[in-house]
Amino acid sequence: MGLFNKFFSKEDKESLDSGLHKTKETFFSKLGKAVVGKSKVDDEVLDNLEEVLVSSDVGIDTTVKIIERIEDRVARDKYLGVDELNNILKEEIAGLLEDNNATDQEGLSLDPTKKPYVILVVGVNGVGKTTTIGKLAARYKSLGNHVVLGAADTFRAAAVDQIKLWGERVGVHVVSKGMNTDPSAVAFEAVEYGVNHGADVVIIDTAGRLHTKVNLMNELSKIKRVIQKFIPEAPHEVLLVLDGSTGQNAVIQAREFTKATEVTSLAITKLDGTAKGGVVIGISNEFKIPVKYIGVGEKVEDLQVFNREAFVETLFE
Repeated sequence: MGLFNKFFSKEDKESLDSGLHKTKETFFSKLGKAVVGKSKVDDEVLDNLEEVLVSSDVGIDTTVKIIERIEDRVARDKYLGVDELNNILKEEIAGLLEDNNATDQEGLSLDPTKKPYVILVVGVNGVGKTTTIGKLAARYKSLGNHVVLGAADTFRAAAVDQIKLWGERVGVHVVSKGMNTDPSAVAFEAVEYGVNHGADVVIIDTAGRLHTKVNLMNELSKIKRVIQKFIPEAPHEVLLVLDGSTGQNAVIQAREFTKATEVTSLAITKLDGTAKGGVVIGISNEFKIPVKYIGVGEKVEDLQVFNREAFVETLFE
């Protein structure tokens, strides 16, 4: 796949460059210190590299896998200079993302046989879940799709109001029953409205905080059951939103949600304000769930369809 195509423009690349600036700057600073005074990749360089990857929030398991791959290459090629380390690391990270990430490179395109396409969005409060929904609605609408939003995070007044504001801003219909109402009833009405009005996409917000994993599982299961009364195979996608700036805390959240429900795609937000962009690599490797979107800025277009090739290229430029 070429770096630039109709789904990933030069403007997207510029936004990605800007959004990953802190991660790249910190990563290469650490990498430079790891190889200073060395001419070849030896055990000490590998130990230092391991420390760099872990401290860049790539995660221990993923770091071990990358180091093992590089060790195999060192054993095979006998002598590898540190000047080659950047390219080797880049190739291994790209390979790891490719192995573990089946993101639809066509991004926001929709399957016409799934209409409306129902997306259930999950994630804890504060990760940018509602904002991600608003930006997704804007992106889908800009492509000519009829979009409906469901304000089913009824435990938090701000979430309902925020979804309504996004609906007004973007010009899409929002189904809402207010705060402290039954979330599954909102989801039901949103899908019902979508079916009756020929919507292409229905995006449903869900509660960001329930007291136990059992409550979370029960709530999401109930939402799924009621929307399946209209569309038996719905939801077509369960999108988990994670805050990339929290590093390994995002990994912990991913573990909890993947235990509670079947997550099919990931959105990793707030990468522009952090040096912890390496978490994208670790999450992709650990959960084997496609990273579908990344957030690299405040603008609507800064919610990007994840492009593996561009991500790695930007990290190592």
